[in-house]
Amino acid sequence: MSTFQIDFGEANKTPIVGIDLGTTNSLVAFLDLTGPRILPDAEGRNIVPSVVSLAADGGMLVGEAARDALITSPERTVYSVKRLMGKGPSDVADELKLFPFRIDETQDSVIRLKLGDRTLTPPEISAQILRQLKQQAEDHFGAPVTQAVITVPAYFNDAQRQATKDAGRIAGLDVLRLVNEPTAAALAYGLDKRKQGIVAVYDFGGGTFDISILRLHDGIFEVLATNGDTHLGGDDIDNLLLRIALEDIASEWGQDVSGNQEAVQLLRRAVIRAKERLSFVPAVTIELDYRGRQYARELDLATFDRLIAPIVERTLEPCRACMKDAGVTPERIDEVVMVGGSTRIPLVRAGVEKLFRAKPHTELNPDEVVALGAAVQAGILAGDVEDQLLLDVTPLSLGIETMGGLVSRLIHRNSTIPASAVEQFTTAVDGQKNVLIHVVQGERELVKDCRSLARFDLKDLPPMPAGMARIEVRFLIDANGILNVTARDVRTGAEQSVEVKPSYGLSDDQVEAMILESFERAEEDIRERQVREARVEADSILTATEKAKKDDAWMDLSDAERALVDRAVNELLVVYHSEDYVLIREKIEAVNEATMKLAENMMNTAVRSALKGTKI
Repeated sequence: MSTFQIDFGEANKTPIVGIDLGTTNSLVAFLDLTGPRILPDAEGRNIVPSVVSLAADGGMLVGEAARDALITSPERTVYSVKRLMGKGPSDVADELKLFPFRIDETQDSVIRLKLGDRTLTPPEISAQILRQLKQQAEDHFGAPVTQAVITVPAYFNDAQRQATKDAGRIAGLDVLRLVNEPTAAALAYGLDKRKQGIVAVYDFGGGTFDISILRLHDGIFEVLATNGDTHLGGDDIDNLLLRIALEDIASEWGQDVSGNQEAVQLLRRAVIRAKERLSFVPAVTIELDYRGRQYARELDLATFDRLIAPIVERTLEPCRACMKDAGVTPERIDEVVMVGGSTRIPLVRAGVEKLFRAKPHTELNPDEVVALGAAVQAGILAGDVEDQLLLDVTPLSLGIETMGGLVSRLIHRNSTIPASAVEQFTTAVDGQKNVLIHVVQGERELVKDCRSLARFDLKDLPPMPAGMARIEVRFLIDANGILNVTARDVRTGAEQSVEVKPSYGLSDDQVEAMILESFERAEEDIRERQVREARVEADSILTATEKAKKDDAWMDLSDAERALVDRAVNELLVVYHSEDYVLIREKIEAVNEATMKLAENMMNTAVRSALKGTKI
């Protein structure tokens, strides 16, 4: 592992900490003279359980105290809140069925969790955890801590990332960077010191499983592919052992205690201790002493491995899919990093080593590795690391123009550089042979309000129906701030590129003015974007409907059905130029419903044509 050079020049500067805000547990770390290290709480514990509970006196409990409250006050206690970050109630309807806490049903756009007589949003609950970590850091330094780097899963979208930043702001932290968790793990192991290579990060935590494959090229970690299961983790192993123990107790005691929350939580703790010890000893005993009755069951490693083998296999299947998506084989993967407490299990390590055909990195504590990587990134930002991986940030967002004069951002403002992003687009017109790539810079939603950087054509595309082409656009900013934009036809491999310097010609004042203007006009911009997006969707369905009218399937409709389609189309045309995007979308939906029979007829015609002369 590489050693970091430390700058001794500023002894009194404000510390920047690295935080792993996890689904199950959270940690805070700092890069000092000896390297990155975890900052413990007053009792010497490194890990803070990501659990928050409303106490009887109205105060908030965080960490171990809140986890204890799960036994006595489950309806006032929230855990795994990370799964709810940046989502709406409809996004997590199935998720919430698994939790004891409930949401405020009167809210239809924002999740508000009900804890007793209070309702809190996921960012507000996450902020309680961040405040606890902030306090630990301040106790350690004896000074205020106001700046942090926070890690997020690689698959987090913009809304989830913004919710994480909001949680930091509520907690009194200026979130300088959000770093992808697999990138942080690679940083902790010093893998950024390689010139290039492919790294697999296997993250098996308490509640979720993630696999990420990264490509390192000249200091840039690019996520090639991610996969995983948000309902697969060490909890599944705990639940398996718990279920077996409950069945044993029911048989031995003649009493089913599965409905007793206190007994279940005490037994859960016993099976978790047994599971953890089996990573180091060949056999353990699961023991429970409850209201004068004792239960004990011996469990050896061979039996444990046999029981959990299906769960371990469930983690390997996403790994295979992820390698396929990334276009790599096990032989091409240079490093494998293990993250998450469940990776201590010997069978897990053996399965990963066999799949990737390489011995994985397990030198660092798997519970701490992401937080340690966040601390390295924090040290880079603080100027403490001489051989920096990431040198600067993008002052303004970078993106391309899409249908309707809208901006699709690929690299966001304040992204660390070197940086890269890849996104796929398609064509809007049948038989389109050329695609104009218009690169823009700025924070506004519309191209007309942003700065134009470059234009170039991707030519000679094979003519296809609209929506069938696959155009991959790649943005790559090197350490010198030079942006290289490449557009590639995925089917033919043909590509064109252009190189620009995004910040050239802009003063700091101009950048600041552009950012302030985006804040001031955000509501207006979003409203206009919604209208334009609705019109683009309307264009698409109107074009498709006119095309369908030329199909034989149109004549198969009754006069009433054809009249219904025409009426729905005319109503959409009437509202097309209005500024009410909700009304436009309502009329789009009406066209969708009116043309459903037409679509069915066209599908049936296509199937009959395809099967003509074929015997089944």
